[in-house]
Amino acid sequence: MKSVDTNALVRLLARDDPNQTSAAEFFIADGAWVSHLVLAETIWVLESVYDRAHAQLAAAIEMLLTHEHLSIQDADVVSAALNAFRRRLSLGFSDCLILEIARKAGHVPLGTFDRSLAKLAGAAKI
Repeated sequence: MKSVDTNALVRLLARDDPNQTSAAEFFIADGAWVSHLVLAETIWVLESVYDRAHAQLAAAIEMLLTHEHLSIQDADVVSAALNAFRRRLSLGFSDCLILEIARKAGHVPLGTFDRSLAKLAGAAKI
């Protein structure tokens, strides 16, 4: 299966360049894989460059999880991270994703200096 990078995924979500959006849609038409790193970078770009709000970011992640042509790496992990992200407005999606990746790998607690992250099950304040 093919995969996409951050730029392609941003085009699919932001839809701000008709030519690139069309090209990205054509590329994924028969399926494409999205890694955790690409997903995390995409959410960061949408937040920092496109100024998307927390709820919009959560909606974008949900859309990607249910997209008919995209396969998200460890979708169960991403879904768990999305649930935590929705509950904790003070956390970034990447923090939630890091914790859920560590949990799936069996490497918890996740040590952190982030007080908000440390409040989640599986994380511990250093």
